[in-house]
Amino acid sequence: MKPQKAAGFQSLNEGIGVFNAKEKHLLIPQMNRNVSHLFAGALRSFDIHARVLETCRDLDLGREYTSGKECLPCLITTSDILYFLKKERNRLGEDFNPDNYIYCMPESDGPCRFGMYNKYQRIVLDSFPELRGVKIGSLTSRDGYSLDGMLEGESIWKFRKAAYFGILVGDILNRIAWRIRPYEIEEGLTDQFIERSMRVIADSFEANGSENNFDRILDHVEEIIEEGKTIIDPAIQRKPLVGVVGEIFIRSQNEANQDLVKTLERHGAEVVVASISEWVNYTSYNRMRDARTDLRLNIKQLRPRQVIRNLKSIFDFGKNFYYQQFMQTRSYKRLRSSIDIAEDHKVAHLEKMLDREDVFSFDVGTEACLSISGLIAYAGQGFNGVVNVYPFTCMPGTVTSSIAKPLMNRYRVPYLDTPCDTGLQPGREGTVRTFMYQVYQHFKRNGRKN
Repeated sequence: MKPQKAAGFQSLNEGIGVFNAKEKHLLIPQMNRNVSHLFAGALRSFDIHARVLETCRDLDLGREYTSGKECLPCLITTSDILYFLKKERNRLGEDFNPDNYIYCMPESDGPCRFGMYNKYQRIVLDSFPELRGVKIGSLTSRDGYSLDGMLEGESIWKFRKAAYFGILVGDILNRIAWRIRPYEIEEGLTDQFIERSMRVIADSFEANGSENNFDRILDHVEEIIEEGKTIIDPAIQRKPLVGVVGEIFIRSQNEANQDLVKTLERHGAEVVVASISEWVNYTSYNRMRDARTDLRLNIKQLRPRQVIRNLKSIFDFGKNFYYQQFMQTRSYKRLRSSIDIAEDHKVAHLEKMLDREDVFSFDVGTEACLSISGLIAYAGQGFNGVVNVYPFTCMPGTVTSSIAKPLMNRYRVPYLDTPCDTGLQPGREGTVRTFMYQVYQHFKRNGRKN
């Protein structure tokens, strides 16, 4: 592929948006392996040809078309889509048609650079004439990542429920892995088991997702849990518990964070990472929260049309949020009767804790409000250490760090910052070992409540 001068800025309007995914190949970045594949399985149940991109296969492609000033997830996702399209063109030759592909790259509003990824990647794709037909499907946090427009007909609500449930069960599968792997009877068994299980559950989503037969999917998860428990060595005593928060992509993708979870496990920790569902729940909750704020203002200013619009927004986002919370609570309650995985955070509870500490506010927004409140929640739940992982120079990650360090000192809980870029961090091994020594000291003094 040879780059040329990019197309005009008009393509930012025409080539980015919400497109009907029927009869197209929907390309999903691998933000987290389990979550991405189960999400794709849920979409395939509605006859959408969803494919999960390989990740970090050729980061030099991303380096070639980025300046180094972008944060790490931009470099990785740019590399991944260019790597896929390069392979696909070589595989199909003259049969390659860029109009057959939609690359899924969501966005969020606010100060985070994530909101500009799809615009930048549109410019990169447009620099290759043979790739200008590839559309970028952009779901946005402004409407709570609504999937409206990707599918036609009356099945859109079933579609949205199945997609969310795919993310939720992917998070649960991750937690099953983190619960089993530190106690496995033979090294490597858990990773093989989880990879096999992920394929089984993805097939279950493909078979049951369109009918929202979620109980059948949970039946398969329960069967997997029973198999997974045979991997646990009962002679191994429970280990200190470490919670991880931070930027959603970096904390969720092992390649991006240089296998942080396994590094901590290797030094004797049991790890729990904040979920992807947490962010999806937060976007619905925050839009509902914003609509309530606007409603109060418009009532005071006697604006009836805006009041009606606000009430509709509160209903729409509230319906999404409360459904998501219901499914989260119901699923964890059912599966925790089989294995003691960590429960997920409730977003409204996180806001209450943040208000109580009075160190940050949901009014400010960004992932920082979730990360700071998540650290407080972990400390209150008796975790023995907490980690904040984020891209190097990430604004929300840096804000979290500035507030979390003194806050965790007050809680007397060991704290570690882990900024990530594509290079190996000098002294990382020594830093992790020092942190884990502090974690063990906390564990000896306080035990663990979970």
